[in-house]
Amino acid sequence: MAQKHVPVLLDAVLGALGDLQGKTVVDCTFGAGGYSRAFLERGANVIAFDRDPNVVADADELRREFGVRFEFVPQPFSNIVDLGRTVDAIVFDLGISSMQIDVAERGFSFRMDAPLDMRMAQSGASAADLIMQKSVAELAQILRDYGDVKKAGILARVIKDARPKTTLGLRDLIHNPKDVAPVFQALRIAVNDEMGELQRALAAVPELLNVGGMCVCVSFHSLEDRIVKNTFREWTTPRGDPRMPVVVPVQFVPIKTAVPTDAESAHNPRARSAHMRGVIKSC
Repeated sequence: MAQKHVPVLLDAVLGALGDLQGKTVVDCTFGAGGYSRAFLERGANVIAFDRDPNVVADADELRREFGVRFEFVPQPFSNIVDLGRTVDAIVFDLGISSMQIDVAERGFSFRMDAPLDMRMAQSGASAADLIMQKSVAELAQILRDYGDVKKAGILARVIKDARPKTTLGLRDLIHNPKDVAPVFQALRIAVNDEMGELQRALAAVPELLNVGGMCVCVSFHSLEDRIVKNTFREWTTPRGDPRMPVVVPVQFVPIKTAVPTDAESAHNPRARSAHMRGVIKSC
């Protein structure tokens, strides 16, 4: 049985958010519900998004327990653009969850044999389909952009020619063991448009937050962390020439970043690369 996803940096996120009594929080990555439950137990109203149909049972459990204070939206989190209301906090726990990677048949892991799937929503084109559909040049770009894979062009040609249908079939094509995890990461990101999802969701945040509201992101690799960091830097930097009389003031101020403690990393090895960043809407 797959282990339930352990919420990473939960204490740091709760510390950053402060008093949640009566506030409305959007949990953009519901997963197994660890973040949502913690927010609800502290008196918040929660709107949770997740495109993975396997999480519906956990969402139903929270709905039964907390009633109208909990709303689940079975959609990608980029659809917060259609939320239709302002909220007090928006939280992202990015990356892949234990409940996805530990279930062999989902096709995310190179440690277990399964169809080469990798779809978070379990709909649309799979990783095997993507390999069939993309050209060698396009596959090489995916491997470079999302996995920083060395000799991406050569490896893309090998993968394209072999057209693997299983996880171990793909793994066995990758001769350098150091490239295995990056290749799987790159294909997963492409299959699920993870960077596009994040960019679209973040673009919607400023209009969705109430003044004093907070956006908090927990990221796990440099690609998503770079998007978050650059977006927050743009939001917290005054626009215009400081030598001129009119400078557009910042709309957000940053909060202190956080990384896992040694104890959390020891208890949950998948937390080791996590990084929390956040901003508060000031006006």
